[in-house]
Amino acid sequence: MPRVAVQDGVELAYEVHGEGEPFVLIMGVGAQHVFWPADFVESLVESGHQVVIFDNRDVGESTWLAHLRAPPPLVAITRAMAGLSVAAPYTLWDMADDTVLLMDALGIDRAHVAGISMGGMVAQCVAIRHPARVKSLASMHSTTGSRMHSIGDPRKYAALLAPGPQTRDEAGEHLVRLYRKIGSPAYEQDWDEVRARGRLAFDRGANPAGFLRQWSAILASGSRDRELGTLSVPTVVIHGSEDRLVPTRAGRHTAACIPDARLEIIDGLGHDLPPVARTRIAELLARNAERAR
Repeated sequence: MPRVAVQDGVELAYEVHGEGEPFVLIMGVGAQHVFWPADFVESLVESGHQVVIFDNRDVGESTWLAHLRAPPPLVAITRAMAGLSVAAPYTLWDMADDTVLLMDALGIDRAHVAGISMGGMVAQCVAIRHPARVKSLASMHSTTGSRMHSIGDPRKYAALLAPGPQTRDEAGEHLVRLYRKIGSPAYEQDWDEVRARGRLAFDRGANPAGFLRQWSAILASGSRDRELGTLSVPTVVIHGSEDRLVPTRAGRHTAACIPDARLEIIDGLGHDLPPVARTRIAELLARNAERAR
């Protein structure tokens, strides 16, 4: 994959699909760009967009910051929930700057920006810190960082923080188990696709330590409630009614914080992008992008 330097020795691996108005997609914690389903990306391309997907720092083929240490996850969670500082090696704001510097390298002045889970948090940071670079914003399955609204089922966090797989076949089954716990109970999942995605991610580079650094970045970045209230960009907030990792109330709160944001709660959707829901979600993103015109 092509890579570009962004900041502090970090290089991001990326792909560009299609032509048209740029649409930058930001993936969630520990997840590589291959977690964006190909048909979802193609739906956005067909709606007239050039789609940029990339590996965030510390995952896949982007730079791994192995010289930096994250606090133990339970320590970080405990401190964050108590309103104390978390000693993370970097924050979501640094990852937002990565995204904008990637846009610079690709010659993109302004883009529609969408993120899922942690990627939604990074997308929010991009819109707050670099408002002139964002045409529209989509926050999916995500949160403002508010402690009151962000905490989901602790058992789902345990699944997310479970020890990583040691082989590519284990990686496929590991992802299946995770999706069975945090995914959509009302939608049929393509388990062969999930297994293949897990194996591909393992082949490209599994980095459990990088996952923990990203996790600590989430916990160290705090609430964006006040800053989100300053946004004036067309925004859609998408959340599942059955999201047990980031609760539905987090999506409702996100929409309430952003002026004129449109809230879309999808019945039966969990913390994933199952095949049946992808077309609708892509349409919601494209429709929100139209508002910017």
